[in-house]
Amino acid sequence: QNYAWRSYAILASVIVMTGLAGTKLFGLQIINHQSYQAWAQDQHQLYEKLMPSRGEIFMQDKYGGRNFPVALNRQENTLYAIPRQLQESSNDLSASLADILKIPVQDIQTKITKQGDPFEIIKNRLTKQEVDQVKGLNCSALGFLPTTVRYYPAKNLASQVIGFVGYDGDQPKGQYGIEGYYNNDLQGEPGVFEGEKDTAGQWINLTAQKIVPARDGADLVLTLDQGVQFMLEEKLQLLVEKWQAQEGLMIVMEPKTGAIRGLANWPTFDLNQYSQVEDFDIFLNAATQKLYEPGSIFKPIVMAAGLAEGKIRPDSTYTDKGFVEVGNRTIHNAQNKSYGLRTMTQVLELSLNTGAVYVQQKIGEKIFLDYIKKFGLDQKTGVDLSGERAGDIANLLTGRPINLATASFGQGIAVTPLGLISAIGAIANQGKLMRPYLVEEKITVSGEHLKTEPIVRAQVISPEVGHDLTEMLVSSVEKGFAKQGGVAGYQIAGKTGTAQISDPEGGYYEERALHSFIGYAPADDPRFIVLIILDSPQGVSFASTAVAPAFSEIAKYLFEYYNIPSQNQE
Repeated sequence: QNYAWRSYAILASVIVMTGLAGTKLFGLQIINHQSYQAWAQDQHQLYEKLMPSRGEIFMQDKYGGRNFPVALNRQENTLYAIPRQLQESSNDLSASLADILKIPVQDIQTKITKQGDPFEIIKNRLTKQEVDQVKGLNCSALGFLPTTVRYYPAKNLASQVIGFVGYDGDQPKGQYGIEGYYNNDLQGEPGVFEGEKDTAGQWINLTAQKIVPARDGADLVLTLDQGVQFMLEEKLQLLVEKWQAQEGLMIVMEPKTGAIRGLANWPTFDLNQYSQVEDFDIFLNAATQKLYEPGSIFKPIVMAAGLAEGKIRPDSTYTDKGFVEVGNRTIHNAQNKSYGLRTMTQVLELSLNTGAVYVQQKIGEKIFLDYIKKFGLDQKTGVDLSGERAGDIANLLTGRPINLATASFGQGIAVTPLGLISAIGAIANQGKLMRPYLVEEKITVSGEHLKTEPIVRAQVISPEVGHDLTEMLVSSVEKGFAKQGGVAGYQIAGKTGTAQISDPEGGYYEERALHSFIGYAPADDPRFIVLIILDSPQGVSFASTAVAPAFSEIAKYLFEYYNIPSQNQE
């Protein structure tokens, strides 16, 4: 009995000496007691992992002077038993523990009757009440280990971005979001406790055991700013509730770098209670894992292609009859309105479908398709999030002219919201398409700060084309349907979109629409670009009413938050 206790005491003392139970808590876990053939004849070595402390995750805090924690490690208790130390009836002890811990009696009995085993985990994550009740048994063969579990202090905040730590078998593993994508960085490297057992399973020469200490995981500092994130989550919830929408999404990104400063999904969930979620779709990040037909916020893409190829200028004109025929199909403007002679700038102001088709036909099907690919809309953006999907342009590869015609105003092409905001961000960024990213820096256990450098994916249009198109989008906000997205004193480039939603059974839903707004500011030197999406808002027909005012509110907040002076003050 004393030998068994000494074996555990030596393990505990070595853990303390290696510093693994100091500033960061961790748990010791014996995994499966797997045996391996040793170098020496007829010897077996046992490797027991010393679990490293998982790196923690933080958002930035513009005013707080320090980072804002969103994923931490918290101490809880693990109950263990020393079977060889048991002097009372194991049946009685098993029954008592089963009653306290709500574990089958036989499961406990199997563990505590393993003769020669100096250490058995009985249960992880005990509640305070369970700890007190077990202590009340006054059994010297039972003890508690401080272990760490993942804790999310902000609960629902950015839940689809952060992800959570679940289990792969009996091993903790990051799932979804940052926790999943950066799992290897966060989890660190397990240490190894190496020992030998004889053929009877008894430890040999316990004092000669070898320990290779664990390497703790790296901490991550996100690009997300907690002030921006809280603001987005609040405004998105209010917007969804106001219009009784099914889902909602908001993204704030820096067009010059690709750094994502805010990303909010609705509905959301409490990361600490992820196991209580019944519909796993809520774990998906709509920004990267869902595809949408974007509608009219796609029109700047076809305009960019037309300008870049020299087929149009902002003041080029065409005659809008309210419809255009493509083969045996007829495409109409919203509400079947016709506007007569109009410029390309007015096509964006009035969101004319016929004008978008006019530009697409001027540049030709192949060139239009080439620009869709240049803007990366058929690819993944490369963002550091698990499960990102690429855009779906299969419909445009069929060779049917009608499919490319409708794609010019964002129908029949499916993209991720992050793919779209990145593409429009290239227009704002003098034609440079950036890789979006969510981790600002990694901080290793040795204190090294590894910064993420912005990456230019492609130069898709010239700065001159970006400038001309930006002026057209400014006019859309100042004179067009996007007017409610404006902010006095600032030039904002923006576009509304109201798109049909495809029905998996075929065709489009009659009573559902996707409302969106995309805009960046200040237009001449953009500090941010914002995308808002509402899925199926009720009692409203157009995005100019449903989401443009919300963009204006967000822009006002960001102007003040980042101390961006108005043009009137310059």
